[in-house]
Amino acid sequence: MDYNYIAVEGNIGSGKTTLAKKLANEFSAELVLEEFANNEFLPKFYADPKRYAFTLEMSFLAERYSQLSGIGADRDLFNSVRVSDYLLSKSLIFAASNLNEEELHLFRKVFDIMFKTVPKPDLLVYLYSGTERLLENIRKRGRRYEQSIEEDYLSRVQAKYLDFLRKQSATMRILILDISEVDFVKDQFVYENMLSVIKKPRSKGLHHQLILPAR
Repeated sequence: MDYNYIAVEGNIGSGKTTLAKKLANEFSAELVLEEFANNEFLPKFYADPKRYAFTLEMSFLAERYSQLSGIGADRDLFNSVRVSDYLLSKSLIFAASNLNEEELHLFRKVFDIMFKTVPKPDLLVYLYSGTERLLENIRKRGRRYEQSIEEDYLSRVQAKYLDFLRKQSATMRILILDISEVDFVKDQFVYENMLSVIKKPRSKGLHHQLILPAR
């Protein structure tokens, strides 16, 4: 495989953490997972977005930067592959969806300083799914604080992600996997299809792949 660092991204409920875990197991890779479960501001944000948006986004940015900036220094020299379930740039994507203009301006200044020093992935895999499917997945996993998420919010986040991917296509290898109609957790054929697509060498740019169910 041509990649030493693969980042998996996607909207809320897209399955990015599940795929990152499966890829790390597949490649015997170092796994870097976003630490959000203990963020005290997340439930508060979903209850009162305007009040807690800036605090939440700054706390996430600090946590993500701390984690990503350290993985290069202490990584196992014999472990040549690294897989993460997020990109630092997701902080900017969600900030653009949740913050007002003044807050976003300040947030971007801090982000730009941090972004320069974190490792960049060789391949970014984006899991695309329709908002109805995302809401279904969110309901199934049952996190209480997520149950108030609305389709309009997911649509706005999705649009920010796709706009980001288009703007980064000149400098990154980006693979968009459309998984709207499949379940790569339950269907091994689907997962193996995704895996074969991910393994292919790619030039920089935006690449799309519709993942089809088993026939």
